[in-house]
Amino acid sequence: MAHTQDKSSALGQGVVIFVYLTILTITEYFVAVSFNAASLLVVMAVIKAALVMYYYMHIYKLNEESRDGEHSYAYKTGTNRLGLWLFLLSDGFVFAGLLVMRANLLGLTRPHLNQMLGLAVTAVLLISSFFMNRGETAMKYGDRKEFMKNTLITFVLGLGFLIGVVFVEWRLAADEGLVASFGNPSVGPLGGVFYMMTGMHAFHVFTGLIFLGVVWNNARKGVYSAEKHWGVEAAAVYWHFVDLVWIFFYPALYLIGTAVQ
Repeated sequence: MAHTQDKSSALGQGVVIFVYLTILTITEYFVAVSFNAASLLVVMAVIKAALVMYYYMHIYKLNEESRDGEHSYAYKTGTNRLGLWLFLLSDGFVFAGLLVMRANLLGLTRPHLNQMLGLAVTAVLLISSFFMNRGETAMKYGDRKEFMKNTLITFVLGLGFLIGVVFVEWRLAADEGLVASFGNPSVGPLGGVFYMMTGMHAFHVFTGLIFLGVVWNNARKGVYSAEKHWGVEAAAVYWHFVDLVWIFFYPALYLIGTAVQ
């Protein structure tokens, strides 16, 4: 798919990638339910992550060079983009550490969680990324009204994801006897791993919602244009990064291994 596109082609590309992500997510679920092939689940998660990074997060833009001077908006955007990706890389090590912790402490076991709720919140987050992509694309072509509409939808979906995990899933997990304790041998690490991973991710979703609120308000004030909208791109990339992390957390917590109480 080409990088230089008209608006309809760019929006169409977002739809295609969303369809791919949906198919892979549904396949993940049925693979886990049917025969739980951990290696296949990991491969599908990597494919989903690659699609998000390339088409939604636009990682290829790191290779873009500005022919303008160092005081130009394009040049500053390039350096800001590099700085953002370096931050996301450092943040990614935190989440990678959590995944290593999960693998070492739980192995081929996982918490006993509500599968349909896990699939539902995952779907909500994927859909939010789809609308964030549409919003960013709209602003890229100077459509402020469309950007604000899609960003608002993204915000509502992100809030729904946060509520689903923190206020619903945590309560259900607690009712199942899952408690956050690493030190109690009779309890085991299940609860600690679950609350640490979902809690850290929920914090990033919360900060992402703040980011979305800021850029939405800036757009309302007319701050962004087709030529100058780095804030929109940064918010979109960060939001997709939150989605990217969950792409790995979802199978790690809900699909891989045998559920234990």
